[in-house]
Amino acid sequence: MNSWLLSALAVVTLPLGHVAAQAPSPSSASTSKRPNILFLFADDQRYDTLGCAGHPIIRTPAIDALASEGVRFRNAFVTTSVCWVSRATVLTGQWARTHALRDSLPTVKPESLAHTFPVELRQAGYRTGHIGKWHMMAPPGFKPESQYDVYEPVGRNPYLKSMPDGTKRHETDIICDRGIEFIKVQPKDQPFCLNLWFNAAHAEDGDKRPGIGHYPWPPSTDGMYEDTKIPPPRLGAPAIYESQPEFLKQSINRERFFWGYDTPEKYEINVRAYFRMISGIDKAIARVLQVLRDAGLADNTIIVYTADNGYYLGDRGFQGKWSHYDESLRVPMIIYDPRLPKEKRGRVLDEMALNVDLPATFLDWAGVAKPAGYQGSSLAPLVRGEQPTTWRDHFFCEHLDLAPTLTWEGMRGQQYMYARYVDQPAPSNELLYDLKADKDELKNVAADPAHAEALKAMRALCNQERDARGGALLPMGERGYRKNAPGKKPGGKKVSTPTVPTQS
Repeated sequence: MNSWLLSALAVVTLPLGHVAAQAPSPSSASTSKRPNILFLFADDQRYDTLGCAGHPIIRTPAIDALASEGVRFRNAFVTTSVCWVSRATVLTGQWARTHALRDSLPTVKPESLAHTFPVELRQAGYRTGHIGKWHMMAPPGFKPESQYDVYEPVGRNPYLKSMPDGTKRHETDIICDRGIEFIKVQPKDQPFCLNLWFNAAHAEDGDKRPGIGHYPWPPSTDGMYEDTKIPPPRLGAPAIYESQPEFLKQSINRERFFWGYDTPEKYEINVRAYFRMISGIDKAIARVLQVLRDAGLADNTIIVYTADNGYYLGDRGFQGKWSHYDESLRVPMIIYDPRLPKEKRGRVLDEMALNVDLPATFLDWAGVAKPAGYQGSSLAPLVRGEQPTTWRDHFFCEHLDLAPTLTWEGMRGQQYMYARYVDQPAPSNELLYDLKADKDELKNVAADPAHAEALKAMRALCNQERDARGGALLPMGERGYRKNAPGKKPGGKKVSTPTVPTQS
């Protein structure tokens, strides 16, 4: 058993196109000058859907170039796998259990918004910008535009927006257009932090037409992958779905499978379109990188690329995110720092990196003290190639909404993944996977006597980490959100109950 598991048992009483493949050129810019930060944030993109991550189909040359000259975190995760909560975590530097109002989930507490990273950087003299998706459940009266020098929300629905000249332009390209405008007027004597937060590759929930309806791609990727055979999901065997707990079979993960993947033809059309959306992000990013070079800012601009959560592409008979498997929790994460010496570039790190670490990292780069309320750790030392004396080998993860089928809390470690669905009856609500023997999380060993000590340790560690971040959830009726009323029987046959509430 891992040493940290043994420790847990002992301490449970404690509480543009052709330029795409070129990354910004590093030079001998002074490392004492505060760096600019460009934060590129995709939506619903899982960890393996990049060329640099080994995907055999998706082409992402601009992002791959950042990885080849920067650092890629192989084990990057989100603490809550859903758009709005993950974004709130990144802004506040806090787990959802800490930043959310207990009786109005998942609304963010006003006090957690007092020290968001854009506020801290702006106070430190940075010019700040946010362009693209916002989608955070803020308390009444909160004005996100007050936290930035430039704030322009750009949403989907529709993805293709009407322009004054009568043409249509995709939100991905609009976001990067606005980002280019921001960069072109950037003062040379002031650092900046710019968020370009994409809506892609989120499905268009209200349009279930396969392909261009459900996953509307930008015109820049028209025809991509058209002649490419899309293989079925690796974990798509019917037996894998049948092995799922009944509450997951009744969840929104299963309902949305029938939106996009329930026939082989629909699956191929939709996954091909999803790939085009990601390649569209890559092409748009390439334009931004070229403008950084043209403006003379590339040598001192750190670029971060990641996503707000993972995504099931038919795996386990699911679509979407929310639940506890790696396809949902694990995301791409690339950090390109032009100040790195040549021998430190192109590394792939195994350390666990979390979305909650990003705001602490940004402030570290800027030389700004981390607020006391931040719960993540700076990734900057790892990016520099330093070896911290201690680094996490497990983390607390959770999903607090969509009761009763998808409210859960758990621990992801190096050997074990533990999850308990808190609004389901025990003991069938507990799941434990031995990741060393079962990296795909196919066999729940929670009831296996051979893993009894591991279950005890993970359960205790989960309690400890949960309590350190705010404690157990209130009873379901007191949390201030709608319950999840499933609209499908196992196997996806419709019943007369209401459909689940839409959550992005």
